[in-house]
Amino acid sequence: MTLILTRSEIRSLLEPATAAVEAAVERAHRDLARGRAALPAPPAMSVPGTDGVFLAMASASAPAGLAAVKLLSDLPGNREHGLPAQRSAVLAVSAHTGSVEAVLDGAEVTRFRTAAATAVATRALARADATVLGLIGTGPLAHAHVRALLTVRDWTSVAVWGRTPDRAAAFAGRVTADFGLPAVLLDGPRQVTEAADVLCTLTPSREPVVRGAWFRPGQHINAVGAPPRPDHREIDTAGVVRARLVVDSYPTARAKSGDVLVPLAEGALAEGDFDTELGHVLEGLAEGRTGAGDITLFNSVGVGLQDLALARLLIDLATASGAGSRVDLAA
Repeated sequence: MTLILTRSEIRSLLEPATAAVEAAVERAHRDLARGRAALPAPPAMSVPGTDGVFLAMASASAPAGLAAVKLLSDLPGNREHGLPAQRSAVLAVSAHTGSVEAVLDGAEVTRFRTAAATAVATRALARADATVLGLIGTGPLAHAHVRALLTVRDWTSVAVWGRTPDRAAAFAGRVTADFGLPAVLLDGPRQVTEAADVLCTLTPSREPVVRGAWFRPGQHINAVGAPPRPDHREIDTAGVVRARLVVDSYPTARAKSGDVLVPLAEGALAEGDFDTELGHVLEGLAEGRTGAGDITLFNSVGVGLQDLALARLLIDLATASGAGSRVDLAA
């Protein structure tokens, strides 16, 4: 029987399981570093005459006992019609028999695993005395990031900026109401960057919204929001060059991340400057932060193995609770 989980069912299973989500994502990156999982760079498919891109984000994991693919649709034109620019679904099959284990709506899977990866990277790379969290972007992913990062450091406040002032103000109020953290709305990305000990960029930007000239020694930056397109980036070249770079997956970053591909094309970055993966740092195979003054940058493109990790967790949670629907696809 195949488990079917809707967006609301996934949300209800994952919201009380923040620690389990983070642990699942961390295990996935450790498994990748140790050769226990496979994660090829996702191919991109374009429909002629449109700006749409479709990515098949495949992965396989021996410890999880699954192979999975998330089909991601990135359709910027949807915004003109009030529709999400990105939509996705996850198909997970048994690595032993090939049977279809689950079909999952991808929106909440993506949101939770992305925030969890940021939490894992922040715990590994940020200074222990970091107290101010900065968020550039105030959409649903930003709220998920605050939830995920609550246990990573002892935050005293959250500095916030968003493109739409009314929405940004509402978001800041929600952060305080939901998490009990003082949230301060600042005038622009520069002010948030300069205030933050840990900065998360969460915008679908094509042009940089953050300048490396604004960085200060000791900061940690999570570049999260740019879609997986080689011409989109949130951090300018100076910022990427100033930082110690850690990526979620080198093959994926090399194929899809404008944050590293634009500086690479400009000659400001070399291939060996961004080949350290998060799993390498977690497993002690490569250095992350080496001193209090380092500026560290986690370039989060988002990878299918993170989706697989949450598929495994959701299958287990739904089996234990009886959540979701089950169908016989072969009937």
